Amino acid sequence: MNLLNETLKKITGIDENSKNAAKQRLERLTMPYWAMGRLMDLAEELAGITGNVSPQFEKRTAVIMAADHGIADAGVSSFPKEVTAQMVYNFLRGGAGINAMANMARAKVKVVDMGVASPLEGIETHRDFISCPVAKGTMNMAKGPAMTVGQAVESIEKGIRIALELAADTDIFAIGEMGIGNTTPSSAIVSVLTGISPSEATGRGTGIDDEKLSFKISMIEKSIEINNPDPSNGIDVLSKIGGFEIGGMAGIILGAASVRKPVIIDGFISTASALIADSICPLSRLYMIPSHKSVEQGHIRALEKLGKKPLLDLGLRLGEATGAVLCMPFVEAASRLLTDVATFDEAGVNGGE
Repeated sequence: MNLLNETLKKITGIDENSKNAAKQRLERLTMPYWAMGRLMDLAEELAGITGNVSPQFEKRTAVIMAADHGIADAGVSSFPKEVTAQMVYNFLRGGAGINAMANMARAKVKVVDMGVASPLEGIETHRDFISCPVAKGTMNMAKGPAMTVGQAVESIEKGIRIALELAADTDIFAIGEMGIGNTTPSSAIVSVLTGISPSEATGRGTGIDDEKLSFKISMIEKSIEINNPDPSNGIDVLSKIGGFEIGGMAGIILGAASVRKPVIIDGFISTASALIADSICPLSRLYMIPSHKSVEQGHIRALEKLGKKPLLDLGLRLGEATGAVLCMPFVEAASRLLTDVATFDEAGVNGGE
C-alpha cells in the first residue's frame, strides 16, 4: 500500500491562480460574454488542472482495462466470458469501436490485462498491450467478496503505475474497460456509494430482457447483503463488490491526478471506478472530466454524486473509452479558446464593457 499512500500525498487541489487567470482571459475574448458556454467552463477547468493558462493536449492516451468477473458465471450478461479475451485481440488489431474513435481523435490506445480469465497468447510483445493481471478474474460476489483487500489495493496500484509510466508521453488520459458482466459490480458500487437502491442503479448492460434484468438486480441485492460493503471505505467496496479493471481505472485517475493530468471518464463502469477513486481521495474528482451520459439508468446519479455534468448525451453504452475519446476534440476546442482567440485589447476591437 506504499505506492497508494505516496500517491495520495501528492494529490492536491487545482491551481486557483491559473484558473482565475484563464477566467479573466476568457471574459475578454472577442465574443459576447461566455458565448462558447460549457467549452469556456471546460477551458477554465483545464487551466486549473494543469496549472497552465495555455494548456496543450496533443499527446492523448486511452487506457482500456480488461478483466473478468465471477458473477458473470451466474448468467447476468447476454455474452459469455470468452468475449472479454476476444475483444482484447480485436482492440489490438484495430477493429473495435474505440479504435475508430481513437483514430479520429489522434489518441493512442493501450490495452491492459488486469485479470482476463481466458488465455491471452501471441500478444505479449505487442507495443500497445500491458500485461499485469491480479488474478484470472474475480470471485463470484454473490457468494462472498469479489477479491481480497490486498488484491483491491494491488489493482489500484497497478493502475497508478501505468498512469505514471504513460504520463511522460500523455497530456490527457481517457479511461475505459472491457469485461463481460461488469455492469453488475458497477451497479452494486453505484448503489452503495450513492445510496440509491440496486433497482435504481441497475440497467440492461449488454441488452438483457426483463427477466434477466430482474435476476441481475436480485444478484446485486444478494451481493450487497452478503458482503455488507462500507460506503465510507472505497477499498472495502472495491474488494467486496468490485472488479480488477474497476480498481485499475481508479488507479489511473489517482496516478494522473498526482501529476496534474486530466482524465476523461467514459460511461457507467468508468464512473463507478471514479466513485471508488473519489471515496479514496475526494480531491481526485477535480481531475475528472465526464464525457457522456450513458443509457445505464444509474449513471446520472453516479455523476451527480461526483458533482459532474456530462458533455454529451448521445445514447452511448459501448464502453471501451469510446465516449471519453469522442470528447477529446472538445477538450482541444476548449484549450484553443485560451490559446488561439484574441482578447478585445489584443485585436483592437471595441467591446466587452
